[in-house]
Amino acid sequence: MKLFTGLQPSGALHIGNYIGALKPAVELCKEHSGMLMVADYHALTTLREPAELRANIINATRDYLAAGIDPEKTVVFKQSDVPEHTELAWIFQCLVTVPFLELSHAYKDKVGKGLEANAGLFAYPMLMAADILLYNTDIVPVGADQKQHVEYAREASAKFNKAFGETFKEPKERILEGIATVPGTDGKKMSKSYGNTIPLFGTKDEIAKAVMSIITDSNAESPTNVYAIHALFRDGDYLSTLYKDNKGKYKALKEVLVEDIEAVVAPMRERRDAITDEEVKQILAHGAVRARAKASAKMADVRQKVGVTL
Repeated sequence: MKLFTGLQPSGALHIGNYIGALKPAVELCKEHSGMLMVADYHALTTLREPAELRANIINATRDYLAAGIDPEKTVVFKQSDVPEHTELAWIFQCLVTVPFLELSHAYKDKVGKGLEANAGLFAYPMLMAADILLYNTDIVPVGADQKQHVEYAREASAKFNKAFGETFKEPKERILEGIATVPGTDGKKMSKSYGNTIPLFGTKDEIAKAVMSIITDSNAESPTNVYAIHALFRDGDYLSTLYKDNKGKYKALKEVLVEDIEAVVAPMRERRDAITDEEVKQILAHGAVRARAKASAKMADVRQKVGVTL
């Protein structure tokens, strides 16, 4: 089974990114051959600061490694180092319609938040389809809100195969039961755009500050939002006893949550601090060679089938 996943280098990661993408990717990569991509071209739909993007690329890669990815077993690479991604995306764009792309939940959501409706943001699903399909991917670990992206990839695969002959696999999404959507400090989905995150690699004090800001219902016996986040780090039996014994003690429960998050984050933070920028660049360079070999072979077949190879 071949796995593909990626993260946009759009800023500091939060625990929602870890639970929803990094942790499942690490676990799945132990079982399957994997491709982990730093999606720097995707980030250009919203990010306009070159220095910030460069720093984010380094940090996103460091995050993968700190979370437990083995770059010898898993190909870790940067999207822009493999030009076949944008080439295949263009071919897919020529096969789908504007109304089809208009159905994208992510596009409508981002435009609804006031982001510029640029063409890159609009065509984003076809670049993501290219990312996935270039590598004969079987499974894509995603959050429930990203399931549609994999559906778009399947549609792009089907349209190409129908037009030019069997070429691409139709991948399946992998959503871990019960943690598809990670709640933020305000109860909504955890997102940088909502300002409701708990930093993944923040200091213990920064994590504590975020946890203490979790909104609670003063009329409830148990703080629902605190429990929802806590359930991502501890099993239900432990939490049932803890929350029963501390009924109404919101501060005490938040303090326990801080300790439970810290127990998971601290070892990763220590590993992350030990990884140098030069090590990251070497890993990305090595990954680019491996990814490019796979992608170029696939595109040679695609070019032949669409008729541009003479």
